[in-house]
Amino acid sequence: MKINSHALSHSISEKLKVLLFITPLLIPLLTFWIVPFGWSIYISFTDWDYISPKYSYVGLENYQYMFEDSYFMDALNNTFVFALGVVIPTIMLGLVFALLLHKNFRGSQLYRAVIFSPWITPTVAVSIVWSWVFETKSGLANLLLGKLGFEPIPWLESGDTAMIVVIIVTVWQAVGWTMLFFISALNKIPESLYEASLIDGCSPWTRFIKITLPLISPTTFFLIIVNMITAIQAFDQFQILTQGGPSGSTRTLLYLFYQQAFEQYDMGPAAATSLIILLITGVLTLVNTEMGKRWIYY
Repeated sequence: MKINSHALSHSISEKLKVLLFITPLLIPLLTFWIVPFGWSIYISFTDWDYISPKYSYVGLENYQYMFEDSYFMDALNNTFVFALGVVIPTIMLGLVFALLLHKNFRGSQLYRAVIFSPWITPTVAVSIVWSWVFETKSGLANLLLGKLGFEPIPWLESGDTAMIVVIIVTVWQAVGWTMLFFISALNKIPESLYEASLIDGCSPWTRFIKITLPLISPTTFFLIIVNMITAIQAFDQFQILTQGGPSGSTRTLLYLFYQQAFEQYDMGPAAATSLIILLITGVLTLVNTEMGKRWIYY
Protein backbone atom coordinates (compact mmCIF):
# COMPACT_ATOMS: atom_id res chain seq x y z
CA MET A 1 0.00 0.00 0.00
CA LYS A 2 2.85 2.36 0.80
CA ILE A 3 4.44 1.68 -2.58
CA ASN A 4 1.12 2.28 -4.38
CA SER A 5 0.51 5.45 -2.37
CA HIS A 6 3.98 6.72 -3.21
CA ALA A 7 3.48 5.91 -6.91
CA LEU A 8 0.10 7.67 -6.91
CA SER A 9 1.57 10.71 -5.22
CA HIS A 10 4.43 10.80 -7.73
CA SER A 11 1.96 10.48 -10.65
CA ILE A 12 -0.18 13.36 -9.35
CA SER A 13 2.94 15.46 -8.83
CA GLU A 14 4.06 14.87 -12.41
CA LYS A 15 0.62 15.75 -13.76
CA LEU A 16 0.56 18.95 -11.73
CA LYS A 17 3.96 19.90 -13.14
CA VAL A 18 2.70 19.33 -16.67
CA LEU A 19 -0.41 21.39 -15.93
CA LEU A 20 1.74 24.17 -14.53
CA PHE A 21 3.80 24.34 -17.73
CA ILE A 22 0.82 24.29 -20.11
CA THR A 23 -1.34 26.73 -18.12
CA PRO A 24 0.08 29.82 -19.90
CA LEU A 25 -1.06 28.26 -23.19
CA LEU A 26 -4.42 27.07 -21.84
CA ILE A 27 -5.47 30.50 -20.55
CA PRO A 28 -5.61 32.24 -23.98
CA LEU A 29 -7.05 29.06 -25.52
CA LEU A 30 -9.88 29.04 -23.01
CA THR A 31 -10.38 32.82 -23.10
CA PHE A 32 -10.34 33.42 -26.83
CA TRP A 33 -11.52 30.11 -28.31
CA ILE A 34 -13.25 27.56 -26.07
CA VAL A 35 -15.38 29.99 -24.02
CA PRO A 36 -16.47 32.11 -27.04
CA PHE A 37 -17.19 28.92 -29.00
CA GLY A 38 -19.40 27.58 -26.23
CA TRP A 39 -21.11 30.95 -25.89
CA SER A 40 -21.81 31.11 -29.63
CA ILE A 41 -23.46 27.68 -29.43
CA TYR A 42 -25.74 28.99 -26.70
CA ILE A 43 -26.52 32.20 -28.62
CA SER A 44 -27.59 30.11 -31.64
CA PHE A 45 -30.54 28.93 -29.52
CA THR A 46 -31.63 32.48 -28.58
CA ASP A 47 -33.11 35.56 -30.26
CA TRP A 48 -30.39 38.00 -29.12
CA ASP A 49 -30.23 41.15 -31.26
CA TYR A 50 -26.62 42.07 -30.35
CA ILE A 51 -27.73 45.26 -28.57
CA SER A 52 -30.37 44.36 -26.01
CA PRO A 53 -29.11 42.92 -22.69
CA LYS A 54 -32.11 40.59 -22.65
CA TYR A 55 -32.81 37.66 -24.91
CA SER A 56 -35.02 34.61 -24.93
CA TYR A 57 -34.29 30.94 -25.49
CA VAL A 58 -35.97 29.83 -28.73
CA GLY A 59 -34.62 26.28 -29.04
CA LEU A 60 -34.14 25.02 -32.58
CA GLU A 61 -36.18 27.81 -34.13
CA ASN A 62 -33.12 29.49 -35.68
CA TYR A 63 -32.02 26.25 -37.31
CA GLN A 64 -35.52 25.43 -38.52
CA TYR A 65 -35.94 28.88 -40.02
CA MET A 66 -32.51 28.62 -41.63
CA PHE A 67 -33.39 25.60 -43.74
CA GLU A 68 -36.72 27.15 -44.73
CA ASP A 69 -35.06 30.43 -45.75
CA SER A 70 -34.32 30.86 -49.46
CA TYR A 71 -31.43 33.22 -48.67
CA PHE A 72 -29.68 30.52 -46.65
CA MET A 73 -30.20 27.83 -49.28
CA ASP A 74 -28.92 30.15 -52.03
CA ALA A 75 -25.89 31.01 -49.89
CA LEU A 76 -25.26 27.32 -49.27
CA ASN A 77 -25.37 26.61 -52.99
CA ASN A 78 -23.11 29.59 -53.75
CA THR A 79 -20.61 28.38 -51.16
CA PHE A 80 -20.25 24.96 -52.78
CA VAL A 81 -20.08 26.45 -56.29
CA PHE A 82 -17.37 28.85 -55.18
CA ALA A 83 -15.42 26.14 -53.31
CA LEU A 84 -15.42 23.79 -56.31
CA GLY A 85 -14.68 26.64 -58.69
CA VAL A 86 -11.64 27.59 -56.62
CA VAL A 87 -10.21 24.27 -55.46
CA ILE A 88 -10.17 22.39 -58.79
CA PRO A 89 -8.46 25.10 -60.91
CA THR A 90 -6.07 25.98 -58.08
CA ILE A 91 -4.86 22.40 -57.71
CA MET A 92 -4.59 21.84 -61.46
CA LEU A 93 -2.81 25.11 -62.26
CA GLY A 94 -0.55 24.80 -59.22
CA LEU A 95 0.53 21.33 -60.41
CA VAL A 96 1.08 22.54 -63.98
CA PHE A 97 3.30 25.42 -62.84
CA ALA A 98 5.15 23.10 -60.46
CA LEU A 99 5.87 20.62 -63.28
CA LEU A 100 7.22 23.47 -65.38
CA LEU A 101 9.31 25.11 -62.67
CA HIS A 102 10.37 22.42 -60.19
CA LYS A 103 13.77 21.99 -61.85
CA ASN A 104 16.31 24.78 -61.55
CA PHE A 105 17.12 26.63 -64.74
CA ARG A 106 17.95 30.22 -65.60
CA GLY A 107 15.06 32.41 -64.46
CA SER A 108 13.17 29.66 -62.64
CA GLN A 109 13.47 31.40 -59.26
CA LEU A 110 12.16 34.64 -60.76
CA TYR A 111 9.17 32.89 -62.31
CA ARG A 112 8.39 31.21 -58.98
CA ALA A 113 8.59 34.54 -57.16
CA VAL A 114 6.28 36.24 -59.66
CA ILE A 115 3.66 33.48 -59.46
CA PHE A 116 3.90 33.30 -55.66
CA SER A 117 3.77 37.09 -55.06
CA PRO A 118 -0.06 37.37 -55.09
CA TRP A 119 -0.23 35.02 -52.11
CA ILE A 120 1.75 37.39 -49.87
CA THR A 121 -0.26 40.39 -51.06
CA PRO A 122 -3.24 41.28 -48.80
CA THR A 123 -6.51 40.02 -50.24
CA VAL A 124 -8.07 43.47 -49.88
CA ALA A 125 -5.35 45.05 -52.06
CA VAL A 126 -5.63 42.23 -54.61
CA SER A 127 -9.41 42.64 -54.76
CA ILE A 128 -9.21 46.41 -55.25
CA VAL A 129 -6.82 45.99 -58.18
CA TRP A 130 -9.03 43.36 -59.81
CA SER A 131 -12.11 45.54 -59.29
CA TRP A 132 -10.41 48.08 -61.56
CA VAL A 133 -9.60 45.36 -64.09
CA PHE A 134 -13.24 44.25 -64.28
CA GLU A 135 -14.77 47.72 -64.09
CA THR A 136 -17.52 47.89 -66.72
CA LYS A 137 -16.85 51.24 -68.41
CA SER A 138 -13.07 51.61 -68.32
CA GLY A 139 -11.69 48.35 -66.92
CA LEU A 140 -8.80 46.58 -68.59
CA ALA A 141 -10.85 43.45 -69.33
CA ASN A 142 -13.49 45.34 -71.30
CA LEU A 143 -10.88 47.49 -73.03
CA LEU A 144 -9.24 44.31 -74.34
CA LEU A 145 -12.62 42.93 -75.39
CA GLY A 146 -13.35 46.18 -77.20
CA LYS A 147 -10.07 45.91 -79.12
CA LEU A 148 -11.19 42.44 -80.24
CA GLY A 149 -14.56 43.75 -81.36
CA PHE A 150 -16.68 42.44 -78.47
CA GLU A 151 -19.26 44.34 -76.45
CA PRO A 152 -18.32 45.26 -72.86
CA ILE A 153 -19.45 42.81 -70.19
CA PRO A 154 -20.90 44.03 -66.86
CA TRP A 155 -18.61 41.70 -64.95
CA LEU A 156 -19.50 42.71 -61.40
CA GLU A 157 -23.02 43.93 -62.12
CA SER A 158 -24.34 40.69 -63.62
CA GLY A 159 -25.29 37.61 -61.65
CA ASP A 160 -23.99 35.43 -64.47
CA THR A 161 -20.40 36.71 -64.25
CA ALA A 162 -19.88 38.11 -60.74
CA MET A 163 -19.12 34.74 -59.17
CA ILE A 164 -16.73 33.92 -62.04
CA VAL A 165 -14.79 37.12 -61.31
CA VAL A 166 -14.43 36.30 -57.60
CA ILE A 167 -13.30 32.77 -58.47
CA ILE A 168 -10.69 34.12 -60.91
CA VAL A 169 -9.32 36.51 -58.28
CA THR A 170 -9.16 33.81 -55.62
CA VAL A 171 -7.51 31.24 -57.89
CA TRP A 172 -4.98 33.82 -59.12
CA GLN A 173 -3.98 34.52 -55.54
CA ALA A 174 -3.82 30.90 -54.36
CA VAL A 175 -2.01 29.26 -57.28
CA GLY A 176 1.50 30.37 -56.25
CA TRP A 177 1.19 28.97 -52.74
CA THR A 178 -0.13 25.68 -54.10
CA MET A 179 2.68 25.57 -56.68
CA LEU A 180 5.40 25.79 -54.01
CA PHE A 181 4.01 22.77 -52.14
CA PHE A 182 3.89 20.76 -55.35
CA ILE A 183 7.46 21.79 -56.21
CA SER A 184 8.63 20.53 -52.83
CA ALA A 185 6.78 17.24 -53.35
CA LEU A 186 8.13 16.77 -56.89
CA ASN A 187 11.71 17.37 -55.79
CA LYS A 188 11.41 14.57 -53.23
CA ILE A 189 10.59 11.92 -55.84
CA PRO A 190 13.71 9.74 -56.38
CA GLU A 191 15.22 10.18 -59.84
CA SER A 192 15.97 6.45 -59.89
CA LEU A 193 12.25 5.75 -60.39
CA TYR A 194 12.15 7.86 -63.53
CA GLU A 195 15.39 6.30 -64.78
CA ALA A 196 13.93 2.81 -64.30
CA SER A 197 10.76 3.82 -66.15
CA LEU A 198 12.84 5.10 -69.07
CA ILE A 199 14.61 1.75 -69.26
CA ASP A 200 11.22 0.03 -69.32
CA GLY A 201 10.13 2.28 -72.18
CA CYS A 202 7.37 4.16 -70.34
CA SER A 203 5.95 7.23 -72.04
CA PRO A 204 5.95 10.64 -70.25
CA TRP A 205 2.20 10.34 -69.66
CA THR A 206 2.60 6.87 -68.12
CA ARG A 207 5.37 8.15 -65.84
CA PHE A 208 3.13 11.02 -64.76
CA ILE A 209 0.14 8.76 -64.02
CA LYS A 210 2.02 5.81 -62.48
CA ILE A 211 4.86 7.58 -60.65
CA THR A 212 4.34 11.31 -60.21
CA LEU A 213 0.67 11.46 -59.20
CA PRO A 214 0.80 8.61 -56.65
CA LEU A 215 3.97 9.95 -54.99
CA ILE A 216 2.65 13.50 -54.65
CA SER A 217 -0.80 12.32 -53.52
CA PRO A 218 -0.22 13.22 -49.82
CA THR A 219 0.59 16.80 -50.84
CA THR A 220 -2.40 16.89 -53.19
CA PHE A 221 -4.66 15.66 -50.40
CA PHE A 222 -3.33 18.30 -48.00
CA LEU A 223 -3.78 21.09 -50.56
CA ILE A 224 -7.33 20.01 -51.39
CA ILE A 225 -8.35 20.21 -47.73
CA VAL A 226 -6.59 23.52 -47.03
CA ASN A 227 -7.82 25.23 -50.20
CA MET A 228 -11.33 23.95 -49.57
CA ILE A 229 -11.39 25.34 -46.02
CA THR A 230 -9.92 28.63 -47.24
CA ALA A 231 -12.60 28.87 -49.96
CA ILE A 232 -15.44 28.22 -47.52
CA GLN A 233 -14.05 30.94 -45.23
CA ALA A 234 -13.43 33.49 -48.00
CA PHE A 235 -14.76 36.94 -47.18
CA ASP A 236 -12.50 39.87 -48.15
CA GLN A 237 -12.80 39.43 -51.91
CA PHE A 238 -16.59 39.26 -51.69
CA GLN A 239 -16.73 42.36 -49.52
CA ILE A 240 -14.56 44.39 -51.90
CA LEU A 241 -15.81 43.10 -55.26
CA THR A 242 -19.52 42.31 -54.92
CA GLN A 243 -20.83 42.74 -51.34
CA GLY A 244 -22.74 39.51 -51.90
CA GLY A 245 -24.51 40.83 -55.00
CA PRO A 246 -25.89 41.31 -57.45
CA SER A 247 -29.18 40.02 -56.04
CA GLY A 248 -27.36 37.63 -53.73
CA SER A 249 -25.64 35.75 -56.55
CA THR A 250 -22.30 35.83 -54.70
CA ARG A 251 -23.62 35.66 -51.14
CA THR A 252 -21.84 32.73 -49.47
CA LEU A 253 -22.53 31.35 -46.00
CA LEU A 254 -19.77 33.42 -44.41
CA TYR A 255 -21.02 36.60 -46.06
CA LEU A 256 -24.56 35.72 -44.98
CA PHE A 257 -23.25 35.37 -41.42
CA TYR A 258 -21.68 38.83 -41.69
CA GLN A 259 -24.94 40.37 -42.92
CA GLN A 260 -27.01 38.64 -40.24
CA ALA A 261 -24.66 39.60 -37.41
CA PHE A 262 -23.42 43.08 -38.29
CA GLU A 263 -26.03 44.50 -40.67
CA GLN A 264 -29.29 42.98 -39.39
CA TYR A 265 -28.12 42.35 -35.78
CA ASP A 266 -29.73 38.91 -35.70
CA MET A 267 -27.10 37.20 -33.61
CA GLY A 268 -29.12 34.04 -33.03
CA PRO A 269 -29.43 33.11 -36.73
CA ALA A 270 -25.88 34.39 -37.32
CA ALA A 271 -24.45 32.09 -34.64
CA ALA A 272 -26.43 29.19 -36.10
CA THR A 273 -25.02 29.97 -39.56
CA SER A 274 -21.47 30.02 -38.19
CA LEU A 275 -21.97 26.60 -36.62
CA ILE A 276 -23.30 25.25 -39.92
CA ILE A 277 -20.13 26.56 -41.61
CA LEU A 278 -18.04 24.75 -39.00
CA LEU A 279 -20.08 21.57 -39.45
CA ILE A 280 -19.73 21.66 -43.25
CA THR A 281 -15.97 22.20 -42.97
CA GLY A 282 -15.63 19.29 -40.55
CA VAL A 283 -17.78 16.94 -42.64
CA LEU A 284 -15.91 17.73 -45.87
CA THR A 285 -12.59 17.23 -44.09
CA LEU A 286 -13.73 13.85 -42.76
CA VAL A 287 -14.95 12.81 -46.21
CA ASN A 288 -11.62 13.79 -47.75
CA THR A 289 -9.78 11.93 -45.01
CA GLU A 290 -11.75 8.75 -45.65
CA MET A 291 -11.13 9.09 -49.37
CA GLY A 292 -7.47 9.68 -48.65
CA LYS A 293 -7.17 6.33 -46.87
CA ARG A 294 -7.97 4.60 -50.16
CA TRP A 295 -6.28 6.85 -52.69
CA ILE A 296 -3.28 8.37 -50.87
CA TYR A 297 0.13 6.67 -50.98
CA TYR A 298 2.34 7.33 -47.95
